[in-house]
Amino acid sequence: MTMAGAQNSKRWFILAIGVLAQACFAIAFAGIPVAGVLMREQYHFSTEELGLILGSMGLGVAFSEIVWGMLTDKFGDKVVLLIGLFGMGTVFLILGIFFGPNASSSDRTIPIALLLVAAGFIGGSINSSSGRAVMTWFQDHERGLAMSIRQTAIPVGGALGSFLVPMAASYGGFAHAYLLLTLLFYVTVAAVYFGLPSKEHAQHGQSSAPAGVSPLLRWDVWRVALVSGLLTVPQFSVLTFGTIYLHDARLLSYKLSAAILIIIQLGGAVLRIYMGRYTDKRKNRPATILLISIIAAISAFILAAMANQEIITVVCLLIIVGLAGHAWHGIAYTEAAVLAGVSRAGTALGMVGMTVFVAAFLTPIAIPYLLHFGSWSLVWSGVGLASAFGVVLISPIFGKRKHP
Repeated sequence: MTMAGAQNSKRWFILAIGVLAQACFAIAFAGIPVAGVLMREQYHFSTEELGLILGSMGLGVAFSEIVWGMLTDKFGDKVVLLIGLFGMGTVFLILGIFFGPNASSSDRTIPIALLLVAAGFIGGSINSSSGRAVMTWFQDHERGLAMSIRQTAIPVGGALGSFLVPMAASYGGFAHAYLLLTLLFYVTVAAVYFGLPSKEHAQHGQSSAPAGVSPLLRWDVWRVALVSGLLTVPQFSVLTFGTIYLHDARLLSYKLSAAILIIIQLGGAVLRIYMGRYTDKRKNRPATILLISIIAAISAFILAAMANQEIITVVCLLIIVGLAGHAWHGIAYTEAAVLAGVSRAGTALGMVGMTVFVAAFLTPIAIPYLLHFGSWSLVWSGVGLASAFGVVLISPIFGKRKHP
C-alpha cells in the first residue's frame, strides 16, 4: 500500500473511532430521556422533577463545552477524549451503585440531577475532541460528509440508547441501566486508547479564518452556534417529551411511542449523512441550515394547530419536526469549524456545543411549565417559535455583521 493509501485508510479508521465515542455519549444522553416514563414510575418523580433530571446532563455539557474545546486545541484530541469517556462512565457507576430506584435515600432528585450534571460536564469533552479529530484528518471538500457521519453517531447512538436503556431499566431497574452505560463507556475507553493515534495529522491551508482572531470574537461563528442552539429545541422536544406526549396525550403504548422515537433517530442519521454529502458538493451549508430552520418552524406550528387531531397526522408531523431537528448537525458543526480554522476547530465546536446543550437543558425544563399553563399546542408553538428565530438569525442579512 502506498503512503497516500495508508493515510486514506487511516483517516477513515480515525473517523470510526470518533463515531464510536460519539455514539457512546449519545446512548446515555438520548437513552435516559426516552426511558423517562419508566424513570418517573420507578422513582415516583413528578413531571417537574423529571424535567429537571432530563435536562441536567445537557446543563453540564453546556457549562463545559467551550472550555473542553480550548483544552482540546491545546493538548490534543486523544487525552481529552479519554478523560471524558472514563469520567462519564465512572459517574454512571456511582449512580448504579448508590442511586438506583431501590436505594434507601428518600429524596434522590437533587443528587441524581447533580450527578447527571457532572456526567454532562465531563462528557462535554467527547463532543469537541472527537469532532476535532475528524477535522484534522479530512480536507474541506470531505469535511461535511465526514462530520455528518460523525454526527450521525448521535441519532444512531440515540436509537440504540432508546432500546438498551429502557430494556435494562424495565428488567432490572434503573440501577442496571446505569451499570450498562458504565460498561459501554469503559469498553470505548479501551478502543480509543489503543486505536486513536496520539500524533495529529492536520490538514492545513483549508480555512479562510482570519489569522489571530479567536472564534469567540467572531460573529460569523457565533451566528452558526446560536442557530444550532435554536434548532436543538425541536430535536430535544421530540427526544425528551415525544414519548410522553404520545403516551399521555394520545394514549399510545409506551413501546409504540418509543419505536416512533427510534424511527426518528435512525431517519435523522440517514438525513445527516445525505446533508453532509450534499453540502460538500454544493458548498451551501448556510443556505441548507436556513431551509431546515424553515421546515422545522412550519411543521411545528402545524403540529401545534393539530395536536389533538387523528393520531396518524400527529405522528407524521412529529416525525417531520424530529427529522428537521436532527438534519442540521453535521453541516452546522462543519461550518463553524471551517470558519474558525483547523487549529481552533475545538473552540468553534465547543461554541456550537455550548448553545446546543444550553437548549438541551432548558427545553425539558420549560415543557412541563408550558403544559401547566397551556397544553401540548402551546409546547409545539414554542418549538415553532424557536425555529422561526433560527430562520431570522441565519438569513443572509444577519451575516453582514462583523462582531457578536
